[in-house]
Amino acid sequence: MQLILDTGNVEEIRELHSKLVIDGVTTNPSIVAGEKKNFLKLIMEIDEIVGEATAIHAQVLSTKYEDIIDEALFISKLRKNMYVKIPVTGDGFRAIKDLKKQGIKITATAIFTAHQGFLAAKAGADYVAPYVNRLDNISADGVGTVRDLVNIINTYHMDTKVLAASFKNAQQVLELMKIGVHSITAPADIIKAMMGHPLTDWSVAKFIEDWENEFGKGTKTNR
Repeated sequence: MQLILDTGNVEEIRELHSKLVIDGVTTNPSIVAGEKKNFLKLIMEIDEIVGEATAIHAQVLSTKYEDIIDEALFISKLRKNMYVKIPVTGDGFRAIKDLKKQGIKITATAIFTAHQGFLAAKAGADYVAPYVNRLDNISADGVGTVRDLVNIINTYHMDTKVLAASFKNAQQVLELMKIGVHSITAPADIIKAMMGHPLTDWSVAKFIEDWENEFGKGTKTNR
């Protein structure tokens, strides 16, 4: 499973990239606006941290077909490993199909049904991004929708990865890991919640306490 970081905060990216194997970084217009930085500058800052081998996903703002095409071509040329995020509107589907013919890497986003995900994959999207928690918030089944989409992609051997997005907690991520989701993108706080546990901290403290009680404070195994 690919682990992708959903943030534009360069300090969060730098911290987690130094500790974990991060397979990519996703952004969207809301994330970029929240950082209050120039879009191009932010993408270059992220690139400096993760390197060109790591994917960055950035989203178009346009909604009309011709404008989506122009914006997608611009974004795709920003760096070597760049994925263009395109919402699955009517014009979005059309743009995905035509951009794929030009070899553009595409992440279809704002997906709320397995039908939408399938159609985006059929159009050529490299990733399809269903929104888990936003579905749960309207009393739908976010995990179930992703499960259906993963099964469809796998059944028909489609060359597309399901990139689950929109998480409220680490348990949602775990549920998707158990069903074999291809990739997830989560904010820093969710990934940090996956990393830590109070009993891990307690165990480390107990190891140190027992060692120092026997050998003295400040001593180490290599002394």
